[in-house]
Amino acid sequence: MARKPSPKKRRGGTEGSVVVIGLGRFGRALALELADEDTEVLGIDENTEVVQALSGSLTHVVRADSTKEDALRQLGVHEFDRAVVAIGSDLEASILTASLLISFGIDNVWAKAISEAHGRILTQLGVHHVVYPEHDMGQRVAHLVRGRMLDYIEFEDDFAMVKTKPPADIIGLPLSNSAVRTRYGITVVAIKRPGEGFTYATADTVVEADDTVIVAGRTRATERFSELQ
Repeated sequence: MARKPSPKKRRGGTEGSVVVIGLGRFGRALALELADEDTEVLGIDENTEVVQALSGSLTHVVRADSTKEDALRQLGVHEFDRAVVAIGSDLEASILTASLLISFGIDNVWAKAISEAHGRILTQLGVHHVVYPEHDMGQRVAHLVRGRMLDYIEFEDDFAMVKTKPPADIIGLPLSNSAVRTRYGITVVAIKRPGEGFTYATADTVVEADDTVIVAGRTRATERFSELQ
């Protein structure tokens, strides 16, 4: 087994580091994205070929059985304060691994669930964040396919943010005069002009035809706004 990684430690974990357990499609994409953002990542998987393929792409990547407490402790997993269980196909391994991470007292544990039943078990174990990648992505793409929105993020409690093009009836008007909040129940949060970056929208912002806007509000209200011509 590879020697224990030694990133900078702090009380309760390893500062700025994340352990990702399970390096299939979801775990690999997550780990590589974290690494691209200069986050130290310890990747763990049982498959030797997977580990070899990611060698050099992550801070540390090792082959280990994540259902064994001794193996995780030898790798210093108990010292992390952020961990992701990205195991999907092996439900037993997912549940056992998540249970160990919770028993270590890790502050934030994310775990992938492939079904509602799987998610309920993970929640009952004490997993702080249960994610459903396939379900969530399916919902997101459905919204994009159905409307004119360019991007879509839905939060809990029926709230969403949408990237879209502005409807004709607010073009050429300061936002304060367009009454988008009272008419459509949404708030224009940011605006992007062609060739420029996004800037925060203000009451004095005048929306132009070629602009892209980000709006926030109740899910259905943002959807209706994005469908306006």
